[in-house]
Amino acid sequence: MKILIAVDGSEFSQGAVQNVVDLFNPQTTEVMLLTVLVPTYHSIPPQMSRFYEPEMEQREKEARALLNCYSTKLRAARFVVDAALENGDARSTIVDFARQWGADLIVIGSHGQKGWERLLLGSVAESVVRHATCSVLVVRHLHRGG
Repeated sequence: MKILIAVDGSEFSQGAVQNVVDLFNPQTTEVMLLTVLVPTYHSIPPQMSRFYEPEMEQREKEARALLNCYSTKLRAARFVVDAALENGDARSTIVDFARQWGADLIVIGSHGQKGWERLLLGSVAESVVRHATCSVLVVRHLHRGG
């Protein structure tokens, strides 16, 4: 089984990783960790690169450290793990990456936004569920194996 775990460093991402550790057999599961860096400036001069930001280098460094941390945890649980860092819109990037990689399952944390926050910010998890070509496990809390 090929599982794509979309992570962003939140406690919900920690829950997604822990769910995979608790629920899946490492001998039959290949894991891909994916972090998507979303540009923070939405309108920049056209002569600048689409993803140019003065702090982008620092954000990439932090994202790579996050992927390394989660990779270490999964490898300690004996999973075969790879990791990817992409730039773009999280919703479409996760779905497209999963399709191209051939994921059987996407595991993603939900921030549980409701009301105006969800309407204004949108829900990455909801969009992934609606558009993914494979199954999606939405983690709302840390799974306690038992």
